[in-house]
Amino acid sequence: MSDIDTEAKVLGKTTKYCLTSTALIITTVGNRKPQTVPLHNVIAASYHSDARLLEIAYVIRLKKKGPLHLVRLDGQVEESNAEAAGNLATTTLEWAYKDVKPNRRLKVLINPHGGVGKGVALFNKLVEPVFRAAGCILDLVHTTKTGDAYEIAKSLPLPEFDALITVSGDGLIHEVLNGFANHAYPRKALQMPVAPIPTGSGNGLSLNLLGIEDGFDVVAASLNVIKGSPMPVDVFCFTQNGQRTISFMSQAVGLMADVDLGTEDLRWMGDTRFMYGLLRGLIKFKPCNVQLSYKAVEQDKKKMFENLNFRRSKNGSVVPRENQDDNSELPESKIGLDETEGWTTFPEPLLYLYAGKGPYVGRDLMAFPVSLPDDGLIDIVVQSTKNFSRTDVLASFGGAPKGELYWNDSLHYVKAEAYRIKPLSKKGYLSIDGESYPFEEFQVEVLPKLANLLSSHGYYNASFDDVTARKK
Repeated sequence: MSDIDTEAKVLGKTTKYCLTSTALIITTVGNRKPQTVPLHNVIAASYHSDARLLEIAYVIRLKKKGPLHLVRLDGQVEESNAEAAGNLATTTLEWAYKDVKPNRRLKVLINPHGGVGKGVALFNKLVEPVFRAAGCILDLVHTTKTGDAYEIAKSLPLPEFDALITVSGDGLIHEVLNGFANHAYPRKALQMPVAPIPTGSGNGLSLNLLGIEDGFDVVAASLNVIKGSPMPVDVFCFTQNGQRTISFMSQAVGLMADVDLGTEDLRWMGDTRFMYGLLRGLIKFKPCNVQLSYKAVEQDKKKMFENLNFRRSKNGSVVPRENQDDNSELPESKIGLDETEGWTTFPEPLLYLYAGKGPYVGRDLMAFPVSLPDDGLIDIVVQSTKNFSRTDVLASFGGAPKGELYWNDSLHYVKAEAYRIKPLSKKGYLSIDGESYPFEEFQVEVLPKLANLLSSHGYYNASFDDVTARKK
């Protein structure tokens, strides 16, 4: 593919455009340094021959470590450059959307109360202009109460949309996936790609899709909606009192559930509420009075880490799901609630259990650093209280954002097909994807590749460094 060049007058200044196979290079006469825009970041390009107007829209960082911003350039083209400008616009759009459908039809659910309550303002100011510039067709709904997203997803007319987008925290994703699971065509509904615009407190899913640098950047999340491809992911079947619920991110009991659910009244603090909750929980430092059993597949931390690196070497891409009947019911449970063969009961008192999918649960905690989107397993983290003190907790959490907790000898890390919890006391918190559930007996098993997320990478965008591993 050969480069394509043209020029136009933008705000009275001659601006030159050079389209390469990977980027659009924009040079304004008088500026020393050209701006190189990766084609992935270009969201619109058009040429209007009647007005000889070249329009380009893209998102870019204005500062090296700053958030992405929408930039729109409208340039007047000289008649002698008209043909080149038309060619550049057409080819730019074609290359920028290679293998990706443009003008996506989006069902957008906006939670005005998520996180610190800025979802509506952020959407109006930063997100919607990006979607409109990209030519997306939007169907907007403001949720007013818990359960709205569930009902919308449950009755969503699937052929009318290309993706469902949530402007909120992780709780709205939980509602959406459970609505899909109770749709008239649940498997087909769960294949509808879902993506978050992060306006909640923790924004764990967004961190896993976009990475620690962009996980809270609503414009980066908007670009992922526009340019991301469907990525099949495992979800979990949470069974309690005969009721099945879809969980997509995490389940927690003990200290980690206290940190999340015990700080609900502090949402105004943003994600700093979780650190406050941790410090408050350490004052009590009570073991979680439960019985944990699991059906383990791997418990060797070094092997799990090596498998993660092997997947990275293969570009980390998820293996496409096998063809299945889109209209069939959800898969039946393969593991009985009374099954015991191959199960292990954890023998030590535990401070907390954290289980889930996706490395990050928040900016300050990479809880599951060797998690993979589609390995058919659930990552289980168990912190024993045996020979473990408050001081140890505080010391270990210093490296929590980078996943260094993983290598602590007192932290048990298991990849399992399923696990179950039996409370041995009446009081306690149980958090499922950040939502409160009764502190009662439950079982969790994996439903492989049942859901779809939009991803620009095709894998979790989280870097788990091997520096600590080399010290072992």
